[in-house]
Amino acid sequence: MSVEQNKALVRRFVEEFWNSGNMAAADELIAGDAILSLPGVGQTNLDTFKQFAQTLRGAFPDWHSTVEEMLGEENSVAERWTGRGTHQGVFQGTAPTGRRVMVPGVVFYRIASGKITEFRGQFDGVVLMQQIGAIPAHS
Repeated sequence: MSVEQNKALVRRFVEEFWNSGNMAAADELIAGDAILSLPGVGQTNLDTFKQFAQTLRGAFPDWHSTVEEMLGEENSVAERWTGRGTHQGVFQGTAPTGRRVMVPGVVFYRIASGKITEFRGQFDGVVLMQQIGAIPAHS
């Protein structure tokens, strides 16, 4: 696949999986033996990856990830994103606050044969927890 096709695959994954909450998109777009790494979790399997996304959407049902920047090279894509949502469910032990959050993050993807074979994601969890009042903001 070309770099542009790889970027299109990542955009589709973001839209269908993260923004629409379509868990079947992960089964379709991620290779069964993919390396999946999440912040605070480390390397995980596809089921745990989907559980993480469901937990996020349960706490922030209107979650939307905006691609801010995307760079590609051969079989790799880097995505810088901003996630936004309203805290409407329990998240990591914090009761719903109704607060809107805006969280920056990055993901590094590797793609082969039209599937994501590696996902290494990071987001600013401290900012998220500060915005929902779980930890104090630093001044």
